[in-house]
Amino acid sequence: METKRTKKETPSAGKAGQVRKLPKIFVLDTNVLLHDYRALRNFQDNDIVIPMVDLEEIDRFKRGNEQINYNAREIMRALDKLSEEGLFHTGASLGKGMGRLSVVLGKGLTAEMKAASMADIPDHRILAVALDVQKDNPGRQVRLITKDVNLRMKAKALGMPAEDYLTDKAPEESDYLKRKLGSVRVSDSVIARLYERPEGVLPGDVKVKPAANEYFELASSDTHLPVMYNPLSKSIVKVESLKVMGITARNDEQACALDALMRPQVQLVALTGVAGTGKTLLALAAALAQVNDYKSVLLSRPVIPLKNQDMGFLPGDANEKLGPYMLPLYDNLAVIKNKTRISTQEYAQIEDMQKDGAFQITPLAYIRGRSLSDTFFIIDEAQNLTPHEVKTIITRAGEGTKLVFTGDIRQIDSPYLDSRSNGLSYLCDRMFGQEVFAHVNLKKGERSHLAEIAGKLL
Repeated sequence: METKRTKKETPSAGKAGQVRKLPKIFVLDTNVLLHDYRALRNFQDNDIVIPMVDLEEIDRFKRGNEQINYNAREIMRALDKLSEEGLFHTGASLGKGMGRLSVVLGKGLTAEMKAASMADIPDHRILAVALDVQKDNPGRQVRLITKDVNLRMKAKALGMPAEDYLTDKAPEESDYLKRKLGSVRVSDSVIARLYERPEGVLPGDVKVKPAANEYFELASSDTHLPVMYNPLSKSIVKVESLKVMGITARNDEQACALDALMRPQVQLVALTGVAGTGKTLLALAAALAQVNDYKSVLLSRPVIPLKNQDMGFLPGDANEKLGPYMLPLYDNLAVIKNKTRISTQEYAQIEDMQKDGAFQITPLAYIRGRSLSDTFFIIDEAQNLTPHEVKTIITRAGEGTKLVFTGDIRQIDSPYLDSRSNGLSYLCDRMFGQEVFAHVNLKKGERSHLAEIAGKLL
């Protein structure tokens, strides 16, 4: 099917007689629309084609309380508004300075796809539509946009240019970390002054320009000292090694993490790092240590069933089905309980909070729609969230709430997210330098010597 344009949108002579290139045509996979329901507004003046099979797949997700269900409903509402403007025929205009949107039925798998014994499944029908559009528009660039790596490879094998949806992708981690100071060489006298002066030293004394709440290291001839830049006092201060709820920092990175978690002015914290670095344990210990400052403590994580298994295969009611996914959080709570058992008061306080509902471990889907005030909210495994889901969670925060996102951006269970497109990377990239935000990247594993060796060698 050829995508038609108005006279105003046809090629025209530009400066020096140059012919303006025709806008591109982007064919969108279902996962792009479910990832970001606002995706239709992110292709500038280029045309968009949505295969009809996309609508069939979206319909399967319209019921439910998770973010993907909300996105499905929103994209269908957006398409419904355009349905009377030629959406299924000549295409509907997306607005001034933007392209046209068409929904295409498709002709089925191409002869080349059938010759390759490709099954008649939704992914392949979407690819077939893209190939048909490419054939019907020989003078225009056609690209398939999908978050499915396997489908991108199949498309390229058939001569169809394919790309990931890049709008909300963060830079590579290496590029992001280049903005951080890391280790800074200083004289022994600067280190001595930091020990002598609790108020710290000025950035000019260290000859650096740190971002707000940035944690880094000062290194002299014989000392390595973790420090942070306090945007309130506009000074660089020494990071103290804290002990909270029986948990003591085992390395400088953990000391920085606890410092950020315990600072009242830091309302949003991101802790990244590989498994076993103590991210969740530190966050939970800090939350329980500050129960007098918050009305409740929430600990949550997204439920991502492995190997495409639905929760329905598990026995029991809803809480029993969700139990296995919450076990890692209960494990961390058990560690803290064991550490505080000698302190009857602290142990009893945790028990009372659980009984009264002031401390809850719950799936993230149950948080949607709530307004959270005076709450210490920990979101574990945040690398499995989309950027829009992270935004939705943060916008739920009311007065007096502190949010902590933890995760390993190299250990992603969602098939349509990667180290750059996940919500945790997006959060660290966009919030860096804000006075309410702090990010600490933990590298050294502390779960056990065996776990650390296995993480490095296996």
